[in-house]
Amino acid sequence: MQHQIIPGRLARVVRAKGASSRSSVLQSRTGGVTILEPADVLETLESARDASAVILDPWYNRGVGGVRHNYDEWLGTVVDRSFDVADHVYVWGFPQIVCRVLDKLPPKTELTAWITWYYKNCPSMIRGWRSAQYTCLHLSRDGARLYPENFMTEEQQERYREGKMRYIPGPPSVLEVPLNIGFVGRGEQTGHPAQKPLKTIEPLVKMSSKEGDLVIDPMCGSGTTGVVCNMLNRKAVLCDMSEEYTALARKRVLENAGQ
Repeated sequence: MQHQIIPGRLARVVRAKGASSRSSVLQSRTGGVTILEPADVLETLESARDASAVILDPWYNRGVGGVRHNYDEWLGTVVDRSFDVADHVYVWGFPQIVCRVLDKLPPKTELTAWITWYYKNCPSMIRGWRSAQYTCLHLSRDGARLYPENFMTEEQQERYREGKMRYIPGPPSVLEVPLNIGFVGRGEQTGHPAQKPLKTIEPLVKMSSKEGDLVIDPMCGSGTTGVVCNMLNRKAVLCDMSEEYTALARKRVLENAGQ
């Protein structure tokens, strides 16, 4: 499998389900991940078009990443712009903070699922309740297609093709996946302070896209979405405003492309 990195600045992100040769691109025979040079999330979304899903994983306005005083208004604007790009939008955050997105959803969009990432291995010195969850809101345009068939086993797929299934069983909305910390998930760890395990992003991509579709992650951090999209034969456009994390994502996607 051949891969190529082409350096350069991409002025306009995506006009269709492809990428300009002026971008930093990793291409393979089974798909492609485009990694843009550092840019603000709204700048990235302003130029993007025609994706199946946008995955938003902003700093959570608490702890690492600092505090933005107009966080709710800003995040609402980011969600609005994301729906100009895609039919499905995922928003990660602390439940008590991200829930406020639901108060001002764009017209003709809805909450498709409240997804909980549950983990047991969070180290904490807090006196009281120990954190064990994050929330991911799955927001969709009215009537947007879902792909629960992507979660079927080979046996279920065979029965489905033969017309022997009354319905397609969907995945649970609670993802029980340990944090990548210590010896857990060591092969995935990059040093990013808010890195998501691959298994928390994989079901999001599966539910909202099919092979060959485009997924955009404009706050990509360590590049987990790009790794998942290569694994699942999807295209991806990644961007982050941090030069450090952009370099980290590019290195990680390239290293994982052939696996």
